[in-house]
Amino acid sequence: MIEDLVPDRLWAQIAPLLPPPKPRRYRHPGRRPVDDRAALAGIVFVLKTGIAWNQLPSTLVGCSGVTCWRRLRDWTEAGVWPALHERLLAQLRALGELNLDVCAIDGSHVRALKRGDHVGPSPVDRARPGCKHHLICDAGGLPLAVSSTGGNRNDVTQLLPLVDAIPPIRGLVGRPRRRPGQLLADRGYDYDIYRRQLRARGITPRIARRGVAHGSGLGRQRWVVERGFAWLHAFKRLRTRCERRADLHLGLLQLGCALICYRHLATILQ
Repeated sequence: MIEDLVPDRLWAQIAPLLPPPKPRRYRHPGRRPVDDRAALAGIVFVLKTGIAWNQLPSTLVGCSGVTCWRRLRDWTEAGVWPALHERLLAQLRALGELNLDVCAIDGSHVRALKRGDHVGPSPVDRARPGCKHHLICDAGGLPLAVSSTGGNRNDVTQLLPLVDAIPPIRGLVGRPRRRPGQLLADRGYDYDIYRRQLRARGITPRIARRGVAHGSGLGRQRWVVERGFAWLHAFKRLRTRCERRADLHLGLLQLGCALICYRHLATILQ
């Protein structure tokens, strides 16, 4: 079961990024720590199925859900998931599978059952507590960066932070690439001040205008961000926010982005 959740190729990508284990005491060392691969398998299982941490069957991966949660906390604080995502993006670019010439950005609401940090009244769900996922993806829908805010935050507030959050993507000779050539967005991002700031970053904004009849043609290219959200929310733990801590929810989002990139990479290398 562990090999199904964390294949050898995926484990080879993650293992070098994990922080070293804490040294054990010489006297009274206690029980040996749970294997990292087993804990990661439990995290991936919860991410895919959406079950609660305390409902994770220990016989499935060999450790309890509480242990998996603690490893998620430690690895999120250590920055493992962004490093994994950056590494996979570089490999995709080296294979010519990453198109940064035309990128798309959008936001998506999810309900937050337990409230917590970065939660606000959702304007599309009768003001129920919720949060918003913000995603920027390449021309094929592969996620480049993701963030999470309260459900009442405007999409445009995360435009520049999300663009700046794109990691330096290596994989080809020359300087790393971290800026899209063009950025597609819907009418929620229609502010001239942000257009100017995108141009100052060397990005050509292609944003639909408010008050103009539909038919701009951007939907023929911008739909890829909806596919990116469909891939991301296929992980049931991300369809509804259950983590009270915003950093852990963001960590699961980043892990989901990395798994999407790994899945695409594994399909190519088969």
